[in-house]
Amino acid sequence: MGFNVNLRERIEQAFEEQFGSHATFVVRAPGRVNIIGEHTDYNDGFVLPMAIDRAVWMALRPRDDGRVFVRSLEQAQPTDFALDNIQHTAEGWSEYVKGMAAMLQEAGYDLEGWEGVLSSDVPVGSGLSSSAALEMGVGCAFAAVSGFPFDGVEMARLGQKTENEWVGANTGIMDQMISANGQEGYALLIDCRDLSTQPIPLPEGTAVVIMDTMTRHSHTESGYNERRASCE
Repeated sequence: MGFNVNLRERIEQAFEEQFGSHATFVVRAPGRVNIIGEHTDYNDGFVLPMAIDRAVWMALRPRDDGRVFVRSLEQAQPTDFALDNIQHTAEGWSEYVKGMAAMLQEAGYDLEGWEGVLSSDVPVGSGLSSSAALEMGVGCAFAAVSGFPFDGVEMARLGQKTENEWVGANTGIMDQMISANGQEGYALLIDCRDLSTQPIPLPEGTAVVIMDTMTRHSHTESGYNERRASCE
């Protein structure tokens, strides 16, 4: 799967227009499709997802005042908050950014502030894990500016915690795991009992066709939480 070079150029240009300089870092986190294993991740089962060529891109630079400011090219309002006073205020994309920051700090990470521009070509509500891609992109951003290594499994755990405890969607961990750990040319077999993984090579020439049924969903409103409760 190739990268969307045009989207990267777009956010780098938007960053320069917004902040008057080149971005210090550019990070990317992909969406995903699942080949097999539906609702088995939160039941300690196996899943076999693969990352796709749709992704969240962020251009950013550090700031030294402990604040995070992010403008999305797809959303009307930016998000702007202080790392020492993160408040859950409303629904929407900003909560994923704030939630990841809160969960990283709760896990003991010493975070630095940053400002940036993001854009995504993962359709929202399409079942391609746009929220997990955003969470992992935010994790990449904090790792870059704060100087800690990006641990794909640990970051996936914190992304799931963001969904469960901050956003209120009791999802499993598959989406974050594949966004953080996917490899080009491979699906990823995940054993959700211990989060061990095995890259599974895709046959040469494989094409995955994703069809838009024009149906949109939200984990917090679709009955997902009730299904998980029933399984538990």
